[in-house]
Amino acid sequence: MAPNYLTTAQAAREVGMSSRTLARYAANGVLVPATVLPSGHRRWDLGELRRQLDELQRRGEDGDS
Repeated sequence: MAPNYLTTAQAAREVGMSSRTLARYAANGVLVPATVLPSGHRRWDLGELRRQLDELQRRGEDGDS
């Protein structure tokens, strides 16, 4: 069975941020999508995205930017 990836808009809605912010974070390498389609559109695994956001928050709290 193929993974059920979310579009950037869907993933952003699930984690409570704007799709533009999520796209910008991906473009800058802050967050990494599960896959990028040949068209350039990103697809996100929600669990992995949440893990990345948790890690990003932990690094920010530790001052390890």
